[in-house]
Amino acid sequence: MQKIFFTISLLLMTVLTAQSQISRIEPPFWWENMKTNQIQLCLYGKNIQNAEIRSSQLKIKDITKTENPNYLFVTLDLSQTPAGKYSLEYRLSDTKYTTVPFDILERRPDSQNRKGFDASDVIYLLMPDRFANGNAKNDQAIDMKEKTDRSKSGGRHGGDIAGIINNLDYLSDLGATAIWGTPLCEDNDATYSYHGYAQSNVYRIDPRYGTNEDYRKLGQELHKRDMKLIMDYVTNHWGLEHWMIKDLPTYEWIHQFPGYAQTNYRMTTQFDPNASKIDAKMCMDGWFVPTMPDLNQNNPLLLQYLIQNAIWWVEYADLDGFRVDTYSYCDKDGISTWTKAIMDEYPNFNIVGEVWMHDQAQIAYWQKDSKIGAIQNYNSYLPSVMDFTLHDAILLAFGEKKSTWFDGMIKVYENFCNDFLYPNPNNLLIFAENHDTRRIHEVYGHDVQTYKLILSLLATTRGIPQLYYGTEIGMGGDKNLGDGDIRQDFPGGWPDDPQNAFLESGRTETQRTYFDLTKKAFSWRKNAKAVHEGKLLHYLPEENVYVYFRILGEDRIMTIINNSESAQTIKMDRFSEGLGTSTSGKDIWTEQTINLSKEITISGRDAYILEL
Repeated sequence: MQKIFFTISLLLMTVLTAQSQISRIEPPFWWENMKTNQIQLCLYGKNIQNAEIRSSQLKIKDITKTENPNYLFVTLDLSQTPAGKYSLEYRLSDTKYTTVPFDILERRPDSQNRKGFDASDVIYLLMPDRFANGNAKNDQAIDMKEKTDRSKSGGRHGGDIAGIINNLDYLSDLGATAIWGTPLCEDNDATYSYHGYAQSNVYRIDPRYGTNEDYRKLGQELHKRDMKLIMDYVTNHWGLEHWMIKDLPTYEWIHQFPGYAQTNYRMTTQFDPNASKIDAKMCMDGWFVPTMPDLNQNNPLLLQYLIQNAIWWVEYADLDGFRVDTYSYCDKDGISTWTKAIMDEYPNFNIVGEVWMHDQAQIAYWQKDSKIGAIQNYNSYLPSVMDFTLHDAILLAFGEKKSTWFDGMIKVYENFCNDFLYPNPNNLLIFAENHDTRRIHEVYGHDVQTYKLILSLLATTRGIPQLYYGTEIGMGGDKNLGDGDIRQDFPGGWPDDPQNAFLESGRTETQRTYFDLTKKAFSWRKNAKAVHEGKLLHYLPEENVYVYFRILGEDRIMTIINNSESAQTIKMDRFSEGLGTSTSGKDIWTEQTINLSKEITISGRDAYILEL
């Protein structure tokens, strides 16, 4: 039914363009029984500002004009409006009224109580353009500037939604339970549009990826497999090609100086009590890059537009979460309002913000109910943040094979020592790499044993693990060669690829080794409740061996990571608090039972994950 309504809306917009001066209405429709029921319609068309607006069916609460005569913002009160086909009417001067459709759809049962991703999930991060091309017919979209050319590392390669759907069984088999894809909305930049972060239309899936309906189908196919869909949402900026940027509703829709000025990237100025006002302004208001105008979340019209757009996608695509790009570059009060509005609508939803900082207190400031934020009477309402300090530790610690006071596994241990700073450390996103960082296989010389140690950590410590596409088959890439090198095409995603790593028979022996390790760790984790919900109890590393437990009642998991080159003998009496009454444990890697009554020996550069 919703597909029919959406198709009709698009057809009617085409008719309206031909017959009248209104060419866009956003959002194109809404739903009944929403907490967000005061809807701000953005009407766009040449010189429509003085149009007379009326409706015998919908309650018009307010009409707002800006200095741009091509916009009207009409607020509707839908609190008592059931699902059905409705319309507005408008006229200019003494002409006849023209009908503008605006439908209210039936809401999915229990939509408001949808459960977001959490610590029971393993998130697979992929770049849709580089993952798999399932529909070659959409590669060269007529109305999109950049065409597919796989010879360019920074160009469009043709991956799409159909390619993701075709390989969902592969991801499920791997142990992934959720997908985070980099932005799929239209990005019509002439170059480097593949990453999707300079969006040109936030109500339309980029036609080179597919259609809005294809995106809905992706969510449906994931849910059939008991998997979740996380949308990468961008609140901080749009692209220069966005239709609103080309004809701003109001001068203050974006931050202007006038025009472009570069952010200083210093997110600490958001809370630094000693920061100058100009430095704080240039962090929040400066543009991330010259092609991405900085949105002004202090503008109430824009803020409401962003809130409604995010909620629209949750309802339309049946989303299970958001990952929010450059979260801490936004106006912090505006982004707090945006986040709270979504969480008020969906109390069990989850949103993770990119807060790329290198100090736990600074990251913790941005998590919901932070005591650090409370010092400044600030609450972001953001349930989850990305654990960049753990990422920093992983990129260093596993290369430090001789422990010192500062080196080796102590770096990992001390990351968790600061968990008291977080209101909810179990709701942190943990990762070794993502689409913006160095590839861990490149960092560690494609060493399988190092990967096993990192996997053991990510699969068993607190938080929500995220895996970057291709890591599970040993894909590398040198960030020094540009972002395109760390965002290579997944082998087998294109019909003419010489090998297909999506299939067991198509993997090399090395790829199979990486895949089997990843599958074993994350498939086991699906049912490991002590890892999902249990307390983390850890011990100071000795001889570069880190030992910790996850404890949930009588359910206990013991992880031992030996980061030293040599075998280590470990006496068990030190770990009585974690062991409880247990005297043995089954290692998930080897499926062997290990006696824990006195002491054990673990090989160099090896790990145990023991079910006690």
